[in-house]
Amino acid sequence: MRYLESVVTLRFEPDSCKGCGLCADVCPHAVFTMVNKRAVLTDRGACMECGACATNCEHGAISVRAGVGCAAGVLAGVGSSGEVSCGGSESACATARTRV
Repeated sequence: MRYLESVVTLRFEPDSCKGCGLCADVCPHAVFTMVNKRAVLTDRGACMECGACATNCEHGAISVRAGVGCAAGVLAGVGSSGEVSCGGSESACATARTRV
């Protein structure tokens, strides 16, 4: 599942990672994997900016602006008027909407 890859706010500082693995455990789209007891950002473009990884990272290695991006636009539209707004490509948004 891909959203708007060029605007994903996810940032990862591998030097700050202590290898707890919570980011990989909580990410719904497997954006992080564990390699040699360290988190590795393997698929940044799959990030839906839910914030679960950053919320669970006690060492501050991950930051993301949760509640932005196409996923948030799709969910907001479904929960209110039904209008979907991703602030970007309508075709990318329509693709995401069909997969939510």
